[in-house]
Amino acid sequence: MIAFFAENATAFWFVLLIIFSVAEAATVSLVSIWFALGALGAFIAKLLSASFPVQVTVFIIVSLISLLATRPLVNKLHTKNIQSTNADRCLGMDAVVIEEIDNLNSKGQVKVNGNVWTARSENNQIIPKGSIVRAVRIDGVKLIVKAEKE
Repeated sequence: MIAFFAENATAFWFVLLIIFSVAEAATVSLVSIWFALGALGAFIAKLLSASFPVQVTVFIIVSLISLLATRPLVNKLHTKNIQSTNADRCLGMDAVVIEEIDNLNSKGQVKVNGNVWTARSENNQIIPKGSIVRAVRIDGVKLIVKAEKE
């Protein structure tokens, strides 16, 4: 198998370069640019008559250097600026169930910090009206709660 690639290395590296470039162009984030650069390096090494093991080494080294060089940029692009909202204030607070919470029937409301929220139980249990619950997280416009006290 390796002998096949070694004999057809020019085509092999060129095809890999095209595949990685097309994959990169088809996505909105950096996913294969490093390997496209590695394939380009190996392709150039083949054109300079390097042996196949040297070409593979060039591919690996150029890919790794590209990855390490662009890592800060990738981290910056993938870091999301999470905007905190006033809704986050209710997390961890106790709330009063004002309408029975029943995930199966998609019903339930709680009042927390003076605001009424559509609520769902964290563990799918039915929580009766008047119960005290704790706000665990927000899922869309619903407050996910867990029973605390009766």
